[in-house]
Amino acid sequence: MQLDAVDQRIVALLIADARSSYAEIGAKVSLSAPAVKRRVDRLRSSGVIKGFTTVVDPAAVGWTTEAFVELFCTGRTTPAQITVATRRHPEVVAAYTVSGEADALVHLRAADIGHLEQALERLRAEPFVTSTRSMIVLSRLVETPTPVPASE
Repeated sequence: MQLDAVDQRIVALLIADARSSYAEIGAKVSLSAPAVKRRVDRLRSSGVIKGFTTVVDPAAVGWTTEAFVELFCTGRTTPAQITVATRRHPEVVAAYTVSGEADALVHLRAADIGHLEQALERLRAEPFVTSTRSMIVLSRLVETPTPVPASE
């Protein structure tokens, strides 16, 4: 779906604060609240907007340790198998198939190093994982929401 400038602005405003009312958004994009609602409904039905969520600060709930873990898997492991397995672990924030030596990259968050070690041991116990390589995050430098592509 091609987004026009108004759609892009609406999406950007929702990314910044998904609790904004249609009237608040409308005031910023020069549309009525019903017109904004129609556009948001269209953006949702076309799949541009997948949903609305709450973003929780991991440190506020005590999960202050994070790591990226490269998974090395047996030869015929599929992305679907990795998906199913990583979803079983509450510490997994995200998982990706990647190019390079590793088969997948997993982002973990945990309360502390001991909790992280337990999560890593559970990941390593998955039957298709042959080895892992971990990198503990020291500090987050940049973290931004998904950007909205500019229209042509």
